[in-house]
Amino acid sequence: MHLDLKITVAVSNDYKTGGSFTMIKHLLFDLDGTLLPIDLDFFFQDYLSALSARFTTIMTEKEFKDKLLASTMAMVKSEDATLTNEEVFWRDFPSRIGHPRSFLEPILRDFYNQEYRLLGKNIPPADSVRPLLTKAFQQGFSITIATNPIFPDYALLERLAWINCHDLPYRMVTAMENMHFCKPNPNYYREILDHLGAKAEECIMVGNDQEEDMVAALVGFKTCLVTDRLISRGKLKVKPDYTCSLAELPQILTDLITNPSAR
Repeated sequence: MHLDLKITVAVSNDYKTGGSFTMIKHLLFDLDGTLLPIDLDFFFQDYLSALSARFTTIMTEKEFKDKLLASTMAMVKSEDATLTNEEVFWRDFPSRIGHPRSFLEPILRDFYNQEYRLLGKNIPPADSVRPLLTKAFQQGFSITIATNPIFPDYALLERLAWINCHDLPYRMVTAMENMHFCKPNPNYYREILDHLGAKAEECIMVGNDQEEDMVAALVGFKTCLVTDRLISRGKLKVKPDYTCSLAELPQILTDLITNPSAR
């Protein structure tokens, strides 16, 4: 099938004047709505409904949802570089629910092993994603799953399993245990650079969210906006270096290798 490749290229002043360029070494992929073909709002509502059912003897579904969302926002808003997102969550959540972590955490873990796995049965096919990632590895790229780290690592690996991409050799998967900031905080992307030991200009962030993913440009990343399930809130106006569908992305990655100066 013929594809009309639609790419928006933001050319740096250095390139216009014949300056130096840096080879892209690291690919950062958003998960939900980018690699995983879901509408995040609908998925999150299904997730909240399933989890809140575990707590109906303690409070109403709405009360639980509101409290969980408040603790989630505590992670998103945190600027404390000394606390992981997991630590922020567990400092906040038990006091809202009225039970200690020792009571709550086993319930959450059992939920992720049971009801949470069933949420993946409604995911549309994503047969092209594993070949895309496998080819990128073969091309020599390092790959990080740069999803918003508000979930535990085992929940994210389960979501990757829904698209048969859980067993690939990622450099890292950003999760609440290993990150101190969340999207759209630019410090989230700075922290990834620290983990990778990389420079921003060696990285490209690939995602479908104009705010949470494209904000990486403010740190110096190249950016690629995936349009299949585009999220645009109108809050941040950052022009991506590339704009494409997920099906068109492999050609862009090949071009980054074969003609790296044509950015």
